[in-house]
Amino acid sequence: MKQSVLVLGNSDSGLYDFRKEVLMALMQEGYEVHVSVPDTGYLEKIKKLGCICHETVMERRGMNPLKDGKLLLFYRKLLKTIHPAAVLTYTIKPNIYGGVACRLAKVPYLVNITGLGTTLEHDGPLQKLIVLLYRTGMSGAGCVFFQNEQNLAFMRQKGCLKKRTKTRVISGSGVNLEEHPPMPYPKEDTVRFVSVMRIMKDKGIEELLEAARRIHEKHPETVFELLGAYEEETQARYEPMIEDLQSKGIMRYYGYRDDMPEFYRHCQAVIHPSYHEGMSNVLQEAAATARPVIASDINGCREIFENGVSGLAFLPKNADSLTETIERFLLLAPEERAEMGRQARAYVEAHFDRRQVVTAYLETLGSLIGATRC
Repeated sequence: MKQSVLVLGNSDSGLYDFRKEVLMALMQEGYEVHVSVPDTGYLEKIKKLGCICHETVMERRGMNPLKDGKLLLFYRKLLKTIHPAAVLTYTIKPNIYGGVACRLAKVPYLVNITGLGTTLEHDGPLQKLIVLLYRTGMSGAGCVFFQNEQNLAFMRQKGCLKKRTKTRVISGSGVNLEEHPPMPYPKEDTVRFVSVMRIMKDKGIEELLEAARRIHEKHPETVFELLGAYEEETQARYEPMIEDLQSKGIMRYYGYRDDMPEFYRHCQAVIHPSYHEGMSNVLQEAAATARPVIASDINGCREIFENGVSGLAFLPKNADSLTETIERFLLLAPEERAEMGRQARAYVEAHFDRRQVVTAYLETLGSLIGATRC
């Protein structure tokens, strides 16, 4: 009988887009792979890979004790049904409640910190609650994966990790270099900048909109293209601002899209003004397509490019700095921009090949399951 591995996450699209190679590698290793995520339209794609899927009801945001309690009970029942050899968890609620369920059932598990998230980035009662829950959820983990050193240091400083807990820093989710090949640099007169983000304050939307307004006023040949869904609680604030820029020809808003490479193909650079990241998938994919990146000088962004060589960094939460940095980019000759894109591709090839990340998971999982057998 095949041993099974259970993967817990909060997003079917995120799991498919950034971790399908992990799922496929597990199956190639001979494991029966079970996946527990909410269904937002990608579950069928995950099934077609060969995984057994368990649709999961989960409130991604918010801390409703009743709903979160039901999620914990769902995970406990799932563990009793599947009897996995090990569990792999991603994102906050699967990490916490999946971790607690595994610890109670004495099932080995690996935790992935894919970023701290808005709640943990800001001091307050909710941060203290999440920290307490993380201490509980990760206390029995066989290993905790981090995407950057700063997130690891934060969790250590908050006491979320026991001294004996193994940790490993990996290159985020990595990028599939075959699915995101280098593209010829565009020669159009219109200078297109692309940003891909959830429309929320902590992703830097306010700084982006202000910089776009200023830049277009001085450089009418520029267009800012924005991809990503609104957050329900802030749509009323940001939708009118974006529509105003659209009406003036400054910005084009496309909503959520799953064909981002087509936008990268026609752009001169990708702008990412985030306040905090685990390890930005947007920047990894953009750089893989040989596009320069203009990004916040923060952990989770700065590791993905060489400032002045394959991209340009600016101060986070600072519209002036972003505007000045875009101005610097526009002063570059077209060939200099193209060379910056070529360097971006070379850098991610060397440091962010997704195959390296997959190997790290397989090595750690194999050691964990092997130790459990002994």
